[in-house]
Amino acid sequence: MTVRRSTILVLAILTIAGCGADTSYMAEIDAWHAGRIERLRAEDGWLTLVGLHPLRDGVNTVGSSADADVRLIDKAPARVGVLEIGGGDIAFTAEPGSDVRFAGDAIETIAMRTDMEEDTTVLAVGTLNFFVIDREGLLLLRVKDAESVTRRDFAGIVRYPVDESWRVTARLVPHDPPRGVSMPNALGQTSEEPSPGVLIFELAGETCSLIPVGEPGEGLFIVFADATTGGETYGGGRFLSTEPPAADGSVVLDFNKAANPPCVFTPYATCPRPPEGNTLADSVRGGERTWGEH
Repeated sequence: MTVRRSTILVLAILTIAGCGADTSYMAEIDAWHAGRIERLRAEDGWLTLVGLHPLRDGVNTVGSSADADVRLIDKAPARVGVLEIGGGDIAFTAEPGSDVRFAGDAIETIAMRTDMEEDTTVLAVGTLNFFVIDREGLLLLRVKDAESVTRRDFAGIVRYPVDESWRVTARLVPHDPPRGVSMPNALGQTSEEPSPGVLIFELAGETCSLIPVGEPGEGLFIVFADATTGGETYGGGRFLSTEPPAADGSVVLDFNKAANPPCVFTPYATCPRPPEGNTLADSVRGGERTWGEH
């Protein structure tokens, strides 16, 4: 899943050259993209994912041994410990000598909070971090490795040339009556998410609409597909975030900031997919192109 460096170089030159964008705007987009790459390359970024394991009620043995209920990658100790789930509680007990740590300190037994709670409990063993995530009541153990091959070999993301015509102003039309949006994810689940309305805008001479996710007064999050999806761009769609809507309901959509979801980099993510109605008929050749091989 590695993009050829020569391809990245050629398209990086095209991005710098731009197309219909002034220098200050190009600098803004380039700075945004540089920040995104830095976050991806972080020691706990999406490039470090190396495992996603379903958990069951009761005892779950954790380790790299072939008989572990949750089998970690080979660099982990054969027996790391035991995760026990029951009565709404999650507890981890470390195998003696495994040197499992929390916040730098070796632990024996610890109550674990999921990623849906404040102060998620993240445990470490060697270069691996692991914690429990909750997806609509389904508990899974997410595992990261700061020395993952994906992080080590990451050479950047190919982008379309920056083009200011992909930056448009939309109008947020509130749902009447108010409602949420059904959001599918990579696990095959569907969750009901809050949505303030429908975004109406003109793009490439066509009237388009997208349904965002967001609470009142907050920025909006959009998962969308278009005619490039599954070809030039990732088959699971792309993400776009905005500032909070203005008092008059206007919202700036900058498709030069359309970003790949984490699932493009790893099979161990649980990304949302475009909800019904969020597929644009035309090609949106702004933002990030696909990464690796799918």
